[in-house]
Amino acid sequence: KSTLLNILGGLDTPTGGHVLYGERDLTRASERELTRYRRYHVGFVFQFYNLIPSLTALENVAVVTEIAETPMKPEDGLALVGLSERVNHFPAQLSGGEQQRVAIARAIAKNPDVLLCDEPTGALDSKTGIVVLEALQRVNQELGTTTAVITHNASIAQMADRVIHLADGRISEVYVNKTKVAPSELNW
Repeated sequence: KSTLLNILGGLDTPTGGHVLYGERDLTRASERELTRYRRYHVGFVFQFYNLIPSLTALENVAVVTEIAETPMKPEDGLALVGLSERVNHFPAQLSGGEQQRVAIARAIAKNPDVLLCDEPTGALDSKTGIVVLEALQRVNQELGTTTAVITHNASIAQMADRVIHLADGRISEVYVNKTKVAPSELNW
């Protein structure tokens, strides 16, 4: 699953097939083109936050808004995930759920077209996980960001419009709006 996320995000190249983004074939893109794709079109949310300990929540978000093409204000990204009151706190002063929401704010503040999330609730308790998932859902619904969540947690699938199950590196089942469909019927 992490390999799939890395391929979709332009971090890794598949050994076969193609990855298309709009009209662009990412499997044939140069390193420079992939860097532009990641910088301007993709936000990443990793399981273990990857926050910079010496920066406040606001500064952690600003790190990416300074290099993005059409970013939102870092304060707005933090507000979207419910952290307006914690902007001046360092990661060590935040709970695990708050740290994960800072990571989400950092990813969405660059205003990406695609948000790729690798086990965003994996290191959290169930109550905090719900808060994080609600933040991701708001980003998807309010900003129109295509959001892909890669997880082992089957209960998260209840929130999704499309669910793709993988087994042994292959698609095993596909659901669109909770209705099972053949993988060939999926409009990518």
